[in-house]
Amino acid sequence: MKTIKVKRAYDQLAKSDGFRILVDRLWPRGLKKEHAAIDLWLKEIAPSTALRKWFNHDPMKWPAFQKRYAKELEKNEELIDIILKKAQKKTVTLIFGSKEEKYNNATALQKILSKKGKR
Repeated sequence: MKTIKVKRAYDQLAKSDGFRILVDRLWPRGLKKEHAAIDLWLKEIAPSTALRKWFNHDPMKWPAFQKRYAKELEKNEELIDIILKKAQKKTVTLIFGSKEEKYNNATALQKILSKKGKR
């Protein structure tokens, strides 16, 4: 498996990003689609609205959020497979819009994908 990276949607585009997948339910505010260079928008892989609102990027809720998000993703194994198949061929960058760079769904998803990719 190649690398699966995480990057904020507003960060500078780089060739090393490889295949760019937006993993948010909502399009990043103020970002024009033609400037985003998104190869795939997997909005269905994002946390449910209820989970996202409950978490609200609270570091104290981070461990519980990761567990709940992983549980939600058990119903979307085919979406995980899409990303893992892409990552077998090239670098994949999970794109997110949040200002919070450490506690966000893309970072949680990267961990989940890493575990699944090792199996």
